[in-house]
Amino acid sequence: MSAQEWITDDNFDSKINERKAFGDDQNLPVIVEFYAKFNDANKFNDWDKLENVIYYRTDISNSPEAKKKYRVRMAPTLIIFKDGIKEIVFKAGLDLVLPADVKEIQESINEINNASKF
Repeated sequence: MSAQEWITDDNFDSKINERKAFGDDQNLPVIVEFYAKFNDANKFNDWDKLENVIYYRTDISNSPEAKKKYRVRMAPTLIIFKDGIKEIVFKAGLDLVLPADVKEIQESINEINNASKF
C-alpha cells in the first residue's frame, strides 16, 4: 500500500479483519498507526519502504474505542495485526518518539508472514 488510509472507530474492526477471508497468499498483516495531531513531527513516514503489509493510520481523537481496546497510551503507537489479532506493538516512549526503525518493523512483518506459512 503506497499511501496511508485513515480509519476511525466506525471501520477499525472491519479493516483489521478484511483480509481474513482470503487465502494465505493474500492474507497480509495489517499495521495501524495510532497518530496524534499534537505529535505530527514524530509520525511514521517510511511506509513506502515496508513490504508485504497493509497500512492504516488512525487519529486517536477519532478512535477512542480502539485506543481504549488496545490500551494505546502514547502516540505514535504501531500495532501489527494478523487475522484481526494483535501480534506486535511498537509504542513511543515518554519522549513521544517511536523507538523502532524500518528494519525492525520489516523484520517483525517478515516473522509474522513466515509464521503463517505451512
